[in-house]
Amino acid sequence: MNYQELINSGIKNLRKSKNLTQEEFAEKIDISIQGLSNIERNRYQPTAETIDKICRVFKITPYELLLPKTKENEDIIKNISLMLKSCSKSKLKKIYEIINILIKL
Repeated sequence: MNYQELINSGIKNLRKSKNLTQEEFAEKIDISIQGLSNIERNRYQPTAETIDKICRVFKITPYELLLPKTKENEDIIKNISLMLKSCSKSKLKKIYEIINILIKL
């Protein structure tokens, strides 16, 4: 799956997770229903302005559009967060560096 497909499917997943129709979602982000439909079907990529509107309206980051939201992912993130709370500043810095290396792979 390429970047465009990831962002487009992320938009579709966000819409569905909010239980919104295409019409309702399109209205919230001020684009046409046809435009949203074309995005969701990978016919074209949303503009940076559209991505920014989506993020502002739904209070998310562009990065979150790329992450599939599943119960399993949410549980993993929650568990990681709990583990990190007990780490010292030096350990957190090392963990951060490791994560940066892994993400670049």
